[in-house]
Amino acid sequence: MPTHINDAEPADLDADALYRDLLAQVRAGIAGVADAAIVGIHSGGAWLAERLAADLGLQSRLGFIDVSFYRDDYARKGLHPDVKPTRIEFNVDGATIVLVDDVLYTGRTVRAAINVLFDYGRPARIKLAALADRGGRELPVAADFVGAHAQLAPGRSLALARDASGRLSLTIEDDNA
Repeated sequence: MPTHINDAEPADLDADALYRDLLAQVRAGIAGVADAAIVGIHSGGAWLAERLAADLGLQSRLGFIDVSFYRDDYARKGLHPDVKPTRIEFNVDGATIVLVDDVLYTGRTVRAAINVLFDYGRPARIKLAALADRGGRELPVAADFVGAHAQLAPGRSLALARDASGRLSLTIEDDNA
């Protein structure tokens, strides 16, 4: 059962505990799927995807996506200075892809990531995993696997970070910070 986060009543945002919940859901969701693959959206989703692939024994079926050039709000947001390469080195055709994002919000990043995936082939199925789902959807996108549901006040956001040792932390931040 996913954790619930409310910034009015701060909870312990234990990213590792949320990850363990997410891992258990993904493991159960792809049990018996022979052609499963993990694809992470840079940057936070890529960090999670690396851990999922290692914990699930899917390192050879691990990929990464940067959606910078596929976003429908590219003209408004511009290009982030740290564009990362998309790397998918397995056959996407017919695969069951677990697409991994750190925080699911409007659905626009996921839509862009699906467009990238279809440039590489036609998967049989795409399942979405997110460490946190904060609602506020602008597109009809829902996560199949989620570590936490969050309710945040306007002007607040969730930020996933990774330290040099690989430990994850999830914090609530003011958007103006």
